[in-house]
Amino acid sequence: MNLTIKYFGMLAEATQCQEEEFLFSQESVSDLLKMLFVKYPELEEKDFQVAQNNQIVSKDSKIETTEIALLPPFAGG
Repeated sequence: MNLTIKYFGMLAEATQCQEEEFLFSQESVSDLLKMLFVKYPELEEKDFQVAQNNQIVSKDSKIETTEIALLPPFAGG
């Protein structure tokens, strides 16, 4: 499946891009993260959450959409 990965904040800085597309044949978010950590080793040291379908998902979740967002921690009040 073709996946679009969107990076925000410090994650966009670490990857030097805000969005990228690539072919992904695995099923879980953890598989995707392993692949991204190989491509961008700096990501492994960052704190972030993964979202699909506009909802935060666990690393054990199955990928059910073609768009994934990597979100850094938020501050707010």
